[in-house]
Amino acid sequence: MVSLEQKALEWSGVDPKDAVAIDEINLFEKLGLQTFINLSTNFYNRVYDDEEEWFRSIFSNSNKEEAIRNQYEFFVQRMGGPNLYSQRKGHTALIGRHRTFPVTHKAAERWLHHMQQALDSAADIDEDSKTKMINFFRHTAFFLVAGVELKNQNKGTGCKNCSHHH
Repeated sequence: MVSLEQKALEWSGVDPKDAVAIDEINLFEKLGLQTFINLSTNFYNRVYDDEEEWFRSIFSNSNKEEAIRNQYEFFVQRMGGPNLYSQRKGHTALIGRHRTFPVTHKAAERWLHHMQQALDSAADIDEDSKTKMINFFRHTAFFLVAGVELKNQNKGTGCKNCSHHH
């Protein structure tokens, strides 16, 4: 049985050490809350304005402000700050919380495209922090692809986008 972690490393192309490099320093202390709010706001502005209708439609039933808050609170919590997300929403349960979305390879790459652009435009984040963050995001995105796929297979719904298995 190939673990989710093995799939995440293979599909993301991120070195195991780089995947957890965000833990080498406290990015929350370094960057501050507002930087994370700005990043998530910039990211979701791009997502909700995406010219790719298939991707934009994934978020059509989600409230933008809520999506922004969920994301920056999770990032803050994961990157050394207070447990804002868990205090408000309970366990982070990333795979479970993404299960209702079509989390495919294609969607992960599109998500990462917008996050890379949001990071590139963030003047308040230094290059070293950007590199640590995008490696974490890439690894986590494909961990979610593997996890959601596995959960859906176990539920008997099959995998919506199985082209990568062939």
